[in-house]
Amino acid sequence: MRWASDRPAPAAGGRGRVAKWGAGTVTRRAVVLAAILAAALAAPARAADAGAKAFVETIYNAYKGKNSKGIPLAGDAAVRRYFEPKLAALIIKDQKEAARHGDVPALDGDPFINAQDWHIKGVDIAMHDVTGDKAGATVSFHNLDVMTTVELDLVRLRDGWRIADIAWDDKRTLKGLYGKP
Repeated sequence: MRWASDRPAPAAGGRGRVAKWGAGTVTRRAVVLAAILAAALAAPARAADAGAKAFVETIYNAYKGKNSKGIPLAGDAAVRRYFEPKLAALIIKDQKEAARHGDVPALDGDPFINAQDWHIKGVDIAMHDVTGDKAGATVSFHNLDVMTTVELDLVRLRDGWRIADIAWDDKRTLKGLYGKP
């Protein structure tokens, strides 16, 4: 049996000279195989990026427009829909304790925009550090004519992407509100 690497190939310029194929020669089949393998390995990262970005876009689309409703975090299910379980438990516990004592919870504004009032324009979402189950998003927008940037740490769970933490322009974090690093 003869292999492709056993056949002589024309030398550069193809003028009758013959170059010998050596053991280190890369065949067309190997190049194609390498390209397929590289694409297959990159596909999960692109899929993770697309899913994570869609999750973030869904959040910020709720804030666009003159009479937008935003994302109300009233109720346990709403909190769990957007935050990973440990952070959701902290938020829910704080909301319930504050209500029981007639106090304001630690999170007294909208965590997605770091404000209580909004008129959002020009949302820009940049994904970064995307791996199979984690991602980061930098979200920039104008709120009431003030440029605002929010950093989201995301984690992928069985039920989809959730927020693991939020960092606001003033260097505070959502976890930090609850005394967690």
